[in-house]
Amino acid sequence: MPSPTKLSHFTAGIRDTVPMLIGAAPFGMIFGTLVATAQMQAWQGQLMSLAVFAGSSQFIATGLIASHTGMLVIWLATFIVNLRHMLYAAALMPHVRHLPRRWRWGLGFLLTDETFAVVDRYYRQHPQDALGHWYFLGSGLSMYVNWQAWTLIGLMFGAIFPQLQTLGLDFAMVATFIAIVVPQLFKRPHLLAAIVAGSTAYALQHLPYKLGLLVAIAFGVATGMLVSRFSRQDNKEEQIVVEQA
Repeated sequence: MPSPTKLSHFTAGIRDTVPMLIGAAPFGMIFGTLVATAQMQAWQGQLMSLAVFAGSSQFIATGLIASHTGMLVIWLATFIVNLRHMLYAAALMPHVRHLPRRWRWGLGFLLTDETFAVVDRYYRQHPQDALGHWYFLGSGLSMYVNWQAWTLIGLMFGAIFPQLQTLGLDFAMVATFIAIVVPQLFKRPHLLAAIVAGSTAYALQHLPYKLGLLVAIAFGVATGMLVSRFSRQDNKEEQIVVEQA
């Protein structure tokens, strides 16, 4: 059996991400079609995908731009939505802490919901893999290229068929997020974060401008981070007790 190489890890990351690529395809295409409704130029929509690379934030920003919302509100809304990536980064940090800064920054930029789901599962199965970051790179880079390609397709279709956005393809986004979230709920921080966020979103659903959703995201992320921190402290204390015994 051949020994693992950087290339084999890279291609394995791409292979294991293929289901996520398929799920994200309609999401990227729909974003492209929505750009025209926000009175944005096609190149601005593609540049957003290239530089931001965060589907949820891009959808929110596009909708707020279409409603002529102030830039400060747009920045605040997208910042809160992206706070969940702090949980992702905290979960993966033990596996990439040893990497040079250029690697950590690059992988951080490529980190998405889909990539986290794939890479987190891989690291749970191979926690000591010295070449795991190449797997991470393959997964993240394939998602990045996939997102750019489908954004471009959406931009072209949106210009030709403006009614494309009414076909109900946005349900693929919901299905993709369900597939990502549910397998993560066996961890206590993720489960409690989901419960707090869901309860808060339901309780505040009548607030204007979807403010309840933004508050729910902030509460969920804060809960997940606090529980993760206390869990790590408990594990360290247990380890010390075992070593002393």
